[in-house]
Amino acid sequence: MQATVGDRLHVHSNTVGAQDKIALIIEVRGEKGAPPYLVRFPDGHETLVYPGPDCVIEAAPAGRGRKSE
Repeated sequence: MQATVGDRLHVHSNTVGAQDKIALIIEVRGEKGAPPYLVRFPDGHETLVYPGPDCVIEAAPAGRGRKSE
């Protein structure tokens, strides 16, 4: 899994009726885009995440929030 700052981490719910969670990646701490990622959820909560198999990276739209490394 690889990400850059500005991408979104989409965590799929594994509980019926529960919503998926989407967080903004604000820092990439691994080498070459690898985890862990510091993320911010819409409610302002920030946490360090090591994504599991229920997560996908959604690339930021071109020209919006992505930083080249």
